[in-house]
Amino acid sequence: MKPSIDLPSKPRILVVSLRRIGDVLLTTPLIRSLRRAFPDGTIEVLVFSGTAGIVKGNPDIDRVIPMPARPTVGETLALVARLFKRYDLAVATQPGDRPTAFALLAGRSHAGLTDADAPTLGRVIKSRLLHRSTPLVPDIHRVEQMLRLADALGIARVPELVCPAAGPIEPIAPGENYAVIHAAPMFRYKQWTREGWRALAAGLSQRGLSVVAISGPDEAERRYIEDVWQGVAAVHSAAWPATVALLTRTRVYVGPDTSVTHLAAAAGCPTVALFGPMDPRVWGPWPVGGLNAPWQASGTIQNRGNVWIVQNPLPCLPCTFEGCERHIGSASVCLEELRAEQVLTAVDQALAKAPRPRAAVA
Repeated sequence: MKPSIDLPSKPRILVVSLRRIGDVLLTTPLIRSLRRAFPDGTIEVLVFSGTAGIVKGNPDIDRVIPMPARPTVGETLALVARLFKRYDLAVATQPGDRPTAFALLAGRSHAGLTDADAPTLGRVIKSRLLHRSTPLVPDIHRVEQMLRLADALGIARVPELVCPAAGPIEPIAPGENYAVIHAAPMFRYKQWTREGWRALAAGLSQRGLSVVAISGPDEAERRYIEDVWQGVAAVHSAAWPATVALLTRTRVYVGPDTSVTHLAAAAGCPTVALFGPMDPRVWGPWPVGGLNAPWQASGTIQNRGNVWIVQNPLPCLPCTFEGCERHIGSASVCLEELRAEQVLTAVDQALAKAPRPRAAVA
């Protein structure tokens, strides 16, 4: 580990995370590492407006700064003026030009990632402009990549995902003996089949579990989930605080490769994740307490801590393509052919393993 970066006793720190919801959640171990290293500092996070909810109520964060995903020139200039050299340290958690530029403009000191696949000149310029940097490494977990930024800053790693604040439990959970299912990923290539979900629900019912089917606020997502569960289970729209509350009490959670699945793992519940073409070495849910061994690229059922990853290990897995036709609207054969019996085997393993680990909440 490098010597600790020299900052004032009460530094102002900005973390820039301009990606999707799950990516923002996976930056929270870095944020926790910064909080532990600088307990009297002020930590702010710059995120897209649509992702701010995943860090709302995070005890390590003093302020969340939302920005549009596609800001106008005027909005960008106004934000730059608002942030310019306001921070003792600004950290970019992606190697792209925009997050790196915000870190360079906002911080008197700055850190970030460099991309080995970027043109040599751009990579060299970034590494020289940033006071501390670490290369983006393929095939390592996103959380491990964040912790390498902590190494570059010379601060101790704290490998804990931190959930948004939990709200009161809504009256949608039927007692204590229930399973939570979120069946809708953002893109078609991560979807399992309607028949698979319904067979899973039947298997859960045979095990004495009620099904709580949840949906986000997106109308298209809700239509898809309602079609999946028509005649089987009611669909409940739950905001992040209510979702966290549900997850901390459920017997088991089952879902595809989504931000909700990452949240379930972070909340400490037994989590069964259905993976298709994406690489679990990079994107596998992070269990409470961290990974005792990296996820394998492919396997039938893998278990680490409170997380089980289920795959249909075809020879091409993980291809990392957006479906077999290589666009976000195409299906993935590895998921289309995944059997409900295999998923239920993982569910049985998850239900049998106790005690349930607890989430990082403070």
